[in-house]
Order: sequence, then C-alpha cells, then structure tokens
Amino acid sequence: QVQLVESGGGLVQAGGSLRLSCAASGLTFSSYAMGWFRQAPGKERKFVASVSGSGSNRYYADSMKGRFTISRDSAQNTVYLQMNSLKPEDTAVYYCAADTSIVTVTHIPKSVDYWGQGTQVTVSS
Repeated sequence: QVQLVESGGGLVQAGGSLRLSCAASGLTFSSYAMGWFRQAPGKERKFVASVSGSGSNRYYADSMKGRFTISRDSAQNTVYLQMNSLKPEDTAVYYCAADTSIVTVTHIPKSVDYWGQGTQVTVSS
C-alpha cells in the first residue's frame, strides 16, 4: 500500500522559512517523480514544484522560483520543500504527490497516482 505522509507545516511569520517533508512508502521511490501542490481555502489545488525520479530535473511555479526549493533523498524515500521568504499568500494546505511521469505530476494533477493527506502552512502578516 502506497503512503505519502507530509510533515513540517505550521504557523510562521511573513519572511520566515519552513521545510516540508513527504515520506513515501510502498513504492519504488526512484521510479516516481514527486511534486508539491497547495490549496488555499475556496481555491483550486495548484502546482508548486516537482522533481524527477532521478532528481536531475526540477520545475517550479513562477511565483515560487527563487523562494522554494524541492529536493529528494533516495536513502530516506523522502521529498522536501524548503520554503523561504514566506508571504501571507503562501498560506494553504500543501500536498505531496507521486506519479511515474514528471509531466503528469507537473501539469496534470487530476491524473496523479498518489496523494498525501496534506499539511497546513499558515503565514501571518
């Protein structure tokens, strides 16, 4: 059974940093591209960042470039999202995603194979 378990969310002041983690189990980690999405109240889920199974290719939503960094640790079967210079508009539930296709996990969220349960990030002004 595949499980994606996010952690690291919380309350932070604007300008602060958080690092989210997503621990994956039940799958061959290196065969899966991993991604992060976020969903604010009343809004649709939106792409944040993704990384290929090898870790060699990374993609970001334009508004996150330069502030967020996605990485993965194959030894720990974990993907991370380092978030710096946080803004109140970054407040959302952040979800981890896994799919065998980097294209799907980046551009076609409705077709993603697996999702985590989400972790809340709240940025106060």
